[in-house]
Amino acid sequence: MGNKTVVLALFANEATADSAAQALKDSGLASKDAVGVLVLNEKGEVKTEKVGKRSTGKGAGIGVALALFTPVGLAVGVVGGGLAGALHHKGLGMDKADRERLGSELTGGKAAVGVLAPVSEADAVSAKLTELGGTAESHTVSDDDLEEANQAATAPTS
Repeated sequence: MGNKTVVLALFANEATADSAAQALKDSGLASKDAVGVLVLNEKGEVKTEKVGKRSTGKGAGIGVALALFTPVGLAVGVVGGGLAGALHHKGLGMDKADRERLGSELTGGKAAVGVLAPVSEADAVSAKLTELGGTAESHTVSDDDLEEANQAATAPTS
């Protein structure tokens, strides 16, 4: 299996991130189901309608991928508490300090656009998000780790 890249770009607020996500989709650089907006609601929880809870088709969806890059407490709404904790131990390209930094930015009112892209397209996606006003960073994740995360996220709970 190959690898994918999660490109994260921080924007000043939710509206700017939403506009950037739509512009990215319209540009054809990323498919609609590979783009999500990571933003917190008034309770400090990830707005799951912005990232999706489950993937469609084969492989992990952007919601599961983005959940892996947030602090454990923020990921709970997307993938569930126990799973969020277990997945964060894998690292997946971001250490705890990076996830806490992202969490702090989101808690401060910023929003992030996340894109699950093939490694070969990550630079173009990153450049487009930067052009749209974001501060972009990229993290490579393996297809195996994404698939494991997706299976865990979509497994029935007892």
